[in-house]
Amino acid sequence: METILAADLPAVPPTGQLAPEEPGTPSRFVFPGFWPGFVLVTSVFFAWALANNLNDILIRQFQKALALSRGEAGFIQFVFYLAYFVWALPAGFLLKRFGYRAGLLTGLGLYALGALLFFPAAEVHRYWAFLLALFVIASGAAFLETSANPYVARFGDPSRASQRLTLAQGFNGLGAVVAPILGGLFIFSGVEHSAADLSAMTHAQLEAWRGTEADMVKIPYLCLAGFVVILAAGLARVRLPRIESAPNDALTGASTGSLRTVLANRLLLGAVIAQFFYVGAQVGIWSFFVDFTKHLAPQTPERTAAFLLSGSLVLFMAGRFVGAALMHRVPAARLLLGFALANIVMVALAMSLSGVAAIACLALTSFFMSIMFPTIFALGIRDLGAGTTMGSSLIVMAVIGGAVFPPLMGLLSERADLQVAMALPLFCFAAVARFAWGAASRPSPG
Repeated sequence: METILAADLPAVPPTGQLAPEEPGTPSRFVFPGFWPGFVLVTSVFFAWALANNLNDILIRQFQKALALSRGEAGFIQFVFYLAYFVWALPAGFLLKRFGYRAGLLTGLGLYALGALLFFPAAEVHRYWAFLLALFVIASGAAFLETSANPYVARFGDPSRASQRLTLAQGFNGLGAVVAPILGGLFIFSGVEHSAADLSAMTHAQLEAWRGTEADMVKIPYLCLAGFVVILAAGLARVRLPRIESAPNDALTGASTGSLRTVLANRLLLGAVIAQFFYVGAQVGIWSFFVDFTKHLAPQTPERTAAFLLSGSLVLFMAGRFVGAALMHRVPAARLLLGFALANIVMVALAMSLSGVAAIACLALTSFFMSIMFPTIFALGIRDLGAGTTMGSSLIVMAVIGGAVFPPLMGLLSERADLQVAMALPLFCFAAVARFAWGAASRPSPG
């Protein structure tokens, strides 16, 4: 259970809303006295980004180490995001019973366990063992996202929830940038064999090479487990505010957090659908970015392609900070609409151009994807009151789009090519634009 000193209670009322401020008092971005907790919770966003975006490296690495096709490797994302779908609602129930701190610590514990399982998976050199480890990591990430997103959204002034969540997601973007760099340096060995080289190897030589490539994941994931344990120790001790919804939420008028009541909210349903398609587009593009680069520029080394992906994710991180600043002037839903339309154009160009130009257009999609997850999330839960944790769970469940689209893209690329497969993300961004159009037409809560 979360604890809070009695002296802090006036700053964080039981309803989770801000106490009335004195005239002329500046709007509270974070509840007074809880900046250290906010920083550590924000660090959780960085942590799960590392796991999510290392998958983009694993897809390429396991094609070599485990002799997988592109479609088979795409099931890395299927298993990973399936765990989100399985655990999002149980995570929501845990939050309602034990609070946000319990959700965060549970998530970090599962995350660390899954990272440790990479060591025996590499020893047995079996795809199912790696998929099991990834499922456990993703189970932890599901608890983290279900906990951290609504917690940050309600960590201060409700009117600044989108900005606060976009800022925190900026550090998720930092993790996304760092992951391909770490993967390129410590998971990719730099040894690349052509099909002719592989066919010339004996069975023993081929198995030895594949075993060496599989072993490359051991140390990075052991280090990742250590980092997560340290973060969990900090969160177990830091002061965190108690933020919960009372049976009647005066701000929104929501009277219950039941699943039935939450599902009656049209904006939430739209957010769940939009998040399904957005995550499908994001995971699909990033999963095959390295392959896309190798497809259009075959002489590009794998490590260079990984660093290009990292460069694209720098744009993603920058877009989140730029988006947080723009939301001071532009309503969140309208900005989301503009970014979604921009990505429809970028993906269309990536499909129709060739060489470096196509790669650059695909890389630019990361900038415009930057605000999509947090903005869809904040818009979806903004009217829920007591139903916030349940609504958050449903939106997190929607990330199963990341399980659906990468395997489909892998299969489509094998029957056509990767540029044709990008039609699926294009369709996804059109769905996000439709949600943003509807959300922009709704009045903001007073």
